[in-house]
Amino acid sequence: QVQLVGSGGGLVQAGGSLRLSCVASGSIFSISNMGWYRQAPGKQRELVARIISGSSTDYADSVKGRFTISRDNAKNTVYLQMNNLKPEDTAVYYCNAVVSTLLLRRAEYWGQGTQVTVSS
Repeated sequence: QVQLVGSGGGLVQAGGSLRLSCVASGSIFSISNMGWYRQAPGKQRELVARIISGSSTDYADSVKGRFTISRDNAKNTVYLQMNNLKPEDTAVYYCNAVVSTLLLRRAEYWGQGTQVTVSS
C-alpha cells in the first residue's frame, strides 16, 4: 500500500507565502509524476502544478510566476512554494502521485488534502 501525507496549509493574508509538502511512503518501487491539485467550494478539482517524469513541470495559468513545484526523489517528497497568494487561491490542496509499487503495479494515489485560506 502507498500513502501520501500532505502538510503546510494554513491561513495567510493576501500577498503572503506558504510552502506545502507531501511525503509518499509504503511499497514504492518508483514514482513518475508528483503534483498538487486544489478544490475550492462548489468547484471541480483542478491541477495546480506537477512534475512529470524527470524534471519537466506543468503549471496552471493562474499560478504561473507565483508558485514553484519541486521534488526530492531521495525523500519521495514534493513541495509547492506558493508566493504572492491571492484570495482566489483559497482551496483544499491535494497531493497526487503516480506510483509503481514493489509488485510493479502502477496506480494513482491522493493525499488527504490540506486547507489553504487566503484572507483579503
